[in-house]
Amino acid sequence: MCQLLGMNCNTPTDIGFSFAGFRKRGGMTDSHEDGFGIAFFERSECDLQNDSTGLRLFHDNRPSHLSPVADLVNHYPIKAMNVIAHIRKATQGQNCLANTHPFVREVWGEQWVFAHNGQMNKAFIERCRRLQDNGNAEYCQPVGSTDSEMAFCYLINRLKSSFKSRPDDKTLFNFLTTQCRYLSANGLFNCLISNGRWQLAYAGSLLFYLTRQAPFGEAKLADDDLAINFGDVTTDTDKVTILVTVPLTENEKWQQLAVNECLIFKDGEILFKDSPSQRKFLTIEEGIAIARSVGASV
Repeated sequence: MCQLLGMNCNTPTDIGFSFAGFRKRGGMTDSHEDGFGIAFFERSECDLQNDSTGLRLFHDNRPSHLSPVADLVNHYPIKAMNVIAHIRKATQGQNCLANTHPFVREVWGEQWVFAHNGQMNKAFIERCRRLQDNGNAEYCQPVGSTDSEMAFCYLINRLKSSFKSRPDDKTLFNFLTTQCRYLSANGLFNCLISNGRWQLAYAGSLLFYLTRQAPFGEAKLADDDLAINFGDVTTDTDKVTILVTVPLTENEKWQQLAVNECLIFKDGEILFKDSPSQRKFLTIEEGIAIARSVGASV
């Protein structure tokens, strides 16, 4: 099973500290060594009045802990409003750039970024292939050969066939939650999605988040001998939410998403939340066992 990392904040922020620990899991402290990718939504210099964002995207099919591209990311303090990163343990599709997350598609004039971990079942994959063969997947088709990209294209095709123009935010978020739950019912499905203004997090099994705000304190990585006092590098108005498959630090209190819970963050805060009527939380060990049971690599 792959691992996810996301960031959503109210001011342009550097994800370097979190990424320094996360990349170690790509073949050093964990076995996710089949490539990595990271997408940054940055404030656009073209149209600041409309709060628009530009997208910067890096992919490498080398293990992230050895990748020169990951070195570049760590040494280039990119200030972003939203970030989605992914380290891959290949299950479907060979290790190549076309199969490396996150994936990007245009949706109503916005760039949408998507990363997934888990495993879609065979029946769902065959259904998607039939839709493609029958010409019923006109808005989005996979470039690579992963079940993850197929799930993303399925979501976009459902979205664009259901709405001829962009719906209001509440309608959109309700629809995305419903579709994520459908995808989760057809496999193991954890995902992050962002259009640069908000970030959606959906947990089919394991996903955690942490919001850092004043008063800021020290954080120590679990995968690297590195610590930082955020009080030295932030202002009192900063608010930064980090999302990850398994907590990155050992001295902070992380919040876990319940199974089949969907959260949408904007400006570092929860904008929209849809929780199941009975909330269930898995241990990390239980999450790994579920991944193994559906054939996902761990």
